[in-house]
Amino acid sequence: MMHNPPHPGEIIKGLCLDPLGLTITEAATALDVSRKTLSSIINGRARITTEMAVRLSKAFDTTVESWVLQQAQFDQWEHREEWEEVKVERFLAAG
Repeated sequence: MMHNPPHPGEIIKGLCLDPLGLTITEAATALDVSRKTLSSIINGRARITTEMAVRLSKAFDTTVESWVLQQAQFDQWEHREEWEEVKVERFLAAG
């Protein structure tokens, strides 16, 4: 697992919007989402959904999987301490 991965919104801003000189408003329009939705993602207050991953992959010529994986890595890192406290019963194969 990656050590302290960035929120995917940081990646969108740093590798997609900034190099192209795009504002959040311009990018939101191109992605056909509200400015509020994109701003929430960029500022780390919202997650990248599968639908947003599809939009980002089409707009920036990336893969859906890359965005979904970035979000999963961030989620796993962010909640790692909580997950260690989860108690479950382990199933063992018969035989």
